[in-house]
Amino acid sequence: MKKFKWIQMIAFVSVLVLLLQGCSTGNSAEKENKSGKETASGDKTGGELVVVRLSDATGLDPHFITDIPSANVVHGKVYETLLAFDKDRNFVPLLATEWKQVDDLTWDFTLREGVKFHDGTPFNGEAVKATFDRLLDPATGSPQKDKLGMISEVVVVDDTHVTIKLSTPYAPLLSILASNEGSILSPKMIQETPDELATHPVGTGPFVFDSWKSGQAITLNKNKDYWGEKAKVDSVVFKVVPEDATRLAMIESGEAHISDQVPVTEIERIENSDKMSLFRTDGLAVEYLGFNTTVAPFDNVKVRQAISYAIEREAIISGVYNNVGTLANVAMSPQVFGYSAEVKAYPYDVNKAKELLQEAGFDKGIKVKLLTSDRKERINMAEVVQSQLKGIGVDVEIQVMEYGSYIQQIENSEHQMLIGGWGNATGDGDYNQYNLFHSASVGAPGNHFYYQNPVVDNLIEQARVETEPSKREEIYKEAMQIEMDDAVYVPIRNYELLAVYSNNVDNFWLDASNYLMLKDVTVK
Repeated sequence: MKKFKWIQMIAFVSVLVLLLQGCSTGNSAEKENKSGKETASGDKTGGELVVVRLSDATGLDPHFITDIPSANVVHGKVYETLLAFDKDRNFVPLLATEWKQVDDLTWDFTLREGVKFHDGTPFNGEAVKATFDRLLDPATGSPQKDKLGMISEVVVVDDTHVTIKLSTPYAPLLSILASNEGSILSPKMIQETPDELATHPVGTGPFVFDSWKSGQAITLNKNKDYWGEKAKVDSVVFKVVPEDATRLAMIESGEAHISDQVPVTEIERIENSDKMSLFRTDGLAVEYLGFNTTVAPFDNVKVRQAISYAIEREAIISGVYNNVGTLANVAMSPQVFGYSAEVKAYPYDVNKAKELLQEAGFDKGIKVKLLTSDRKERINMAEVVQSQLKGIGVDVEIQVMEYGSYIQQIENSEHQMLIGGWGNATGDGDYNQYNLFHSASVGAPGNHFYYQNPVVDNLIEQARVETEPSKREEIYKEAMQIEMDDAVYVPIRNYELLAVYSNNVDNFWLDASNYLMLKDVTVK
């Protein structure tokens, strides 16, 4: 009898072991590891992906986001657009499966079926209409309104078809619809709790918003009910780590996996590491020294021109940026449609700078303030500018602020000079010209120069409605030349985008707009 019980016990334990193995391996003989599961085919899924970044987001509502670091948290992750860019910047279907231009003022879109927002609300024509109605409603107060202000009406044909009607032709329409500004929001949130979208985004994307601990971390979880191919990781944590050295150490140790803010001084260390890799690609962004043209002494064009002549831009590219990126000649990247190499920046000429300052009545010197965010390279650039301008009698006081405070300051016109950058989310020159230089974009939308020139406004508006590409390019060239003559800014650098990632990470890339592409990322 005892022997029979012992045999029963052995059999029970054997079955239990098999059951436990079945639970751990799943139906496809997956093997557990610390960060996820490995299938029989070798694909790795699951685990937590940690992205470390210098600063926190400033907000998560696409209708109010005006900076790429904030958009990077939600664009393509929580929120989706009607169409998207592929790696070659071609348009591909997303929430819309097809689209066609009926005439200069009419676009028809066929919508994807079976898609739901994270709150269970169905995605349909009414959701598209609710999104753009909110964006365009003056009562919303969106700084993004003018980017799609030519939309006169969104007509819901049925659940899967909408027509977008324009008041005027708009050449870059599709590029804007594919960008963060074209994100489709939950109509339930828009109707019931629109203010909560700033801190609790609800979209249709492959990741669902989980939490935001201000100044610390934002967490997104895998959308298990996603309509398309599901994300490979279980969660993404955007962790705020202000110190450059700490972020890099976290990548090297495996505590974190990705950082898209890489000190140029650390490139050699990363490339020589057997634990980290460097992603590099030409970007659509530009970096510049800008003037608030409405405050003294920069309301005087001769002062702005003097500063422009006194900046040795090549020294900044080599000394500060270690030749990462290229010397800019205008506030538009060579990768962007509408760029012109024929518009020339001011050459380095100290004598001309002194002469202009004297003509402006500042021959006895001048004191100014230069505002920058707390990114290391920007601080270094500010110090170089400070040194260079000292040579013409300009005493520069550097103001360094955390990114959120920096954005607030420039959006409130509380600066004299600034070191800034402008990312382009569309690849079209309108995104640079309208946002940086049109008088309607003064303040939060992007015109932190507070520059207003009716001639430039008219040219930018002409380019928006012109459908012939070569004519648009000529219009942009004319506008950029006037902006250069008015010395609104000093172009410094065309971005080369950098990201460091752990060798335990696969399928990661940055697009040309500097968006982190995370849906297909796996962690070993």
